[in-house]
Amino acid sequence: MKFPSPVSVQWIAEFLEAQLIGDKSGQATGINEIHKVEKGDLVFVDHPKYYDKCINSDASYIIINKAVDQLPAGKALLVVDQPFEAYLKIVRHFRPFEPAVKMISDLAVIGKNTYIAPGVFIGHHVVIGDNCIIHPHVTILDHCVIGNNVIIQAGSVIGSDAFYYNTRKDRQLWYKKMESCGRVVLEDGVEVGANCTIDRGVSHDTRIGAGTKMDNLVHIGHDTVTGENCLFAGQVGIAGAVDIGNGVILWGQVGVSKTLTIGDNTVVLAQSGVPSSLEAGKVYFGYPAEDAAVKRREIVWIKRIPELWKKVMG
Repeated sequence: MKFPSPVSVQWIAEFLEAQLIGDKSGQATGINEIHKVEKGDLVFVDHPKYYDKCINSDASYIIINKAVDQLPAGKALLVVDQPFEAYLKIVRHFRPFEPAVKMISDLAVIGKNTYIAPGVFIGHHVVIGDNCIIHPHVTILDHCVIGNNVIIQAGSVIGSDAFYYNTRKDRQLWYKKMESCGRVVLEDGVEVGANCTIDRGVSHDTRIGAGTKMDNLVHIGHDTVTGENCLFAGQVGIAGAVDIGNGVILWGQVGVSKTLTIGDNTVVLAQSGVPSSLEAGKVYFGYPAEDAAVKRREIVWIKRIPELWKKVMG
């Protein structure tokens, strides 16, 4: 999430009641997760396992629960007892909940020649481009951006909250919601099928590349970024923070695990599971998804096991 304008790190320290260590003259431009941080961003960390990763990331300002040695030049620490609660305080201040009072917000911007069917909900600060078709009972939640010539079929939800929780087993409620302040961005020429769900980024963007087409009942997790001209068949499920290249095809019921990369022009055949990154330009099948030709040969040999066993045992 980008702030409306740069914010003094000294103001942030006062707002969070944090001890400020390091560069006290900086201006924060936004708040972000560790895998999406950019220069000028705030990030939070509350476990020693991730201290080094956060401090040496592109983030300029780190909300942390312990001072550390050897802070890189130009960075600052904001030391608090509960970094996650500090993150939530920042999010709630800069991206407060705004109740809806009508089906299409007065704060939404809708382009020329765009058709909005009956029963569509469009939230605050949504931007929709020209020549789009939004079918009945579509929900487009706050801050989402829809490009030109986009089609969204009936019943789809764009911008639902991320399935993302801070986990601590030393409290009564183990899973505490990490409130989403990111967006969904659908680039030009995207088509979303019926009853699809595309989660907003936790603090960055979920982005669907230009010309990408989705069948019905597709789910895209938070912070996932797809390239251009991809094709996702029915019941594809993609977890959070996946990077998908251009021209990728995922056939029906493919499941993709989190935080991995799928290279350009990759094809994954139906009902395959993808637990790790895939190279560009190959066809994959099975679970775990492997080169389809190899996997097919494996299936042939598995089917021959009873025959071979019979021969061995006489």
